[in-house]
Amino acid sequence: MITEYWFNLQLEFMIYTLPYKTKQFFFVLIKISTVVAAFYFIHQKLTNNNVLEFYTFIGFLNKNGIFSLKTIIFLAVLTGFNWFFEILKWQKLVSPTKKITLKNASEQSLGALTASLLTPNRIGEYGAKAIYYTKDFRKCILLINLLSNLLQMGVTTILGVIGFSFFVSKYHIALAYPKLFQFILIIAFSTALVIFILRKTKLSIKGFSLEKMKTFILKYPKKLIAIGFCLSLLRYLIFSFQFYYLLTIFGIHISYLHAMSIITSMYLLASIIPSIFVFDVLIKGSVAVYLFSFVGVNAFTVLCIVTLMWIFNFVFPSILGSYFVLNFKFPEDDL
Repeated sequence: MITEYWFNLQLEFMIYTLPYKTKQFFFVLIKISTVVAAFYFIHQKLTNNNVLEFYTFIGFLNKNGIFSLKTIIFLAVLTGFNWFFEILKWQKLVSPTKKITLKNASEQSLGALTASLLTPNRIGEYGAKAIYYTKDFRKCILLINLLSNLLQMGVTTILGVIGFSFFVSKYHIALAYPKLFQFILIIAFSTALVIFILRKTKLSIKGFSLEKMKTFILKYPKKLIAIGFCLSLLRYLIFSFQFYYLLTIFGIHISYLHAMSIITSMYLLASIIPSIFVFDVLIKGSVAVYLFSFVGVNAFTVLCIVTLMWIFNFVFPSILGSYFVLNFKFPEDDL
């Protein structure tokens, strides 16, 4: 949120203080820089990877028939549905504040993805989506985006806990319960301390106190929250099935339920670890390698699947999002 606040502060300074021609020049420069930086980091992540050598990766994909037209089309369709439901969710959630078309929702969701690639845990998405709206709406948009992410995280947590419980039971994982209990206590104490400090000192983030955030979410239309949750669930089922489909393509024979217990555990554990989004593939890869080792899947295959998931669900959509970034225009009231 601090990053988003500074970003918005710079944008507001540019919008209201600079001459028109100077403003347009810097505006174009910012858009081009954002796209170039995103492409550069994606390129670096794919070609300068000590864990997964690029040409070995491509050769392995070719050997397993990933480049067949049928496979690529099916994976692309799954990716399309994944992002369609995310875009539809954004359109529905933002509707009480402002009615937008599916095209507008696509521009905002994919453009924000591109702009947030380099920020920790995609925090830049908050500011990127907010600038599509006039100043009067931006604070509300930040909270709606928070709600959207909380709904997705809720699905990840619920299914992750169920999957991880099944995984521990199925594969007889010896958990260090005293250390686990200590970890839970530390997390609970830290959370309670932060909440207590925020309430007592009335600290706020971008003008939002913890109480305001809570009130906003509790008063939000329950029907829209339910729709948002269902769309988040559909997204989750689609990209987790996509992961399972890739397992079958690489010749991994494992039942769908057993695979899902590992996949849901992977997404749960990976979501707990903060990261710069472009390195998200490394975190998921490390967690996935450990979890799939229990069913005898070699590390290289797992890393290839995780990388493919990243390419299809984030790299390709961010390439499309770069078009929206380059064609972005401020709302008329801000000009």
